[in-house]
Amino acid sequence: MPQEIIVSNHNTPSNDDKNIATITHLSGILFSFIPSLIVWLLKKDDNAYLSAQAKEALNFQITILLAQFVAMVLLVILVGFLLLAIVWILNIVLCIIAAISTSKGEIYRYPFTLRLIS
Repeated sequence: MPQEIIVSNHNTPSNDDKNIATITHLSGILFSFIPSLIVWLLKKDDNAYLSAQAKEALNFQITILLAQFVAMVLLVILVGFLLLAIVWILNIVLCIIAAISTSKGEIYRYPFTLRLIS
C-alpha cells in the first residue's frame, strides 16, 4: 500500500527542502538514479518530505533504466529506436513537471512508475 505524506500548513517544506527536491528531480535527467539515491540515503530518517521525493525520483529513474534496457534489447528489431526516443522524452518531461511541482512545495508522484523502493 503506498504511503502518503501529508503536508499541513504547520509542516510545509522549507525553501531549502523545496530546492533540494527540485534539484533531485532535475538531476535525474543527466545522472539517472545516483542523485536521488544519495539524497534518499542522507535524508530518509531526518526529513519526510525530502525522503518521499527522493524515493519517488529514485523509483522513477529505476523504471526509466529498465525501460531503456528493454529498448536496447528491442533495437535488434528496430522498434527499440522509437521506444528509446519515447523513454528519453518521457524522462525529460516528467522530471521537469516533478521539479516544478516540488518547487511549489507540493508532493509529486510519477505516473507509470514501479514502486520498488518503499
